[in-house]
Amino acid sequence: MARKFITYFDKEGNDYTDELIMAIKDKLDITDIKRVIIASASGESALKLYEAIGDEVEIINVTHHVGFSGSNESDISKGMIKKLEKVGIKTYFGSHAFSGAARGVTNKFGGYSPLDIVANTFRMFSHGIKVGVEISIMATDAGLIPAGEEIIAVGGRGHGVDSAVILTPVNSKDLFDLKIHEIIAMPRD
Repeated sequence: MARKFITYFDKEGNDYTDELIMAIKDKLDITDIKRVIIASASGESALKLYEAIGDEVEIINVTHHVGFSGSNESDISKGMIKKLEKVGIKTYFGSHAFSGAARGVTNKFGGYSPLDIVANTFRMFSHGIKVGVEISIMATDAGLIPAGEEIIAVGGRGHGVDSAVILTPVNSKDLFDLKIHEIIAMPRD
């Protein structure tokens, strides 16, 4: 048996990015985890994470796919991508694992896809937990992280991050084999 602690924030949002990063750093100090994947559309949270933990683990940033905010537009600047690359952080652009093309169908014709149910189930914990799980699947499908190795996945909603979990990622075809081992932090409301 192990007694562990979860950090709970009062609400979701950018206000807790720095505290979340410190909780991640604390967890890295007592585990053998080698990779952290973070959802950072602008790259700012990924850079903050690097500034706090350095290169003791591999950091992978996941941003929105091109066109998410506007046709042919990227949410992350080329300058930020270069800054992240300079410190060893890879940035991944890709369709969201829980929406992607299915969102185009439901936007056009209505209804729900089975992945909407999966996404909303994870949102029952927090939006950031959903995002963390989703980006782990995306990065595994892209070959950026190996399936079956425990990682820390970090997410939020909009700007900043407020949720982190230790999980074992899988490829999207194995969605229901994904294992969440620990919640490091999440918003309470």
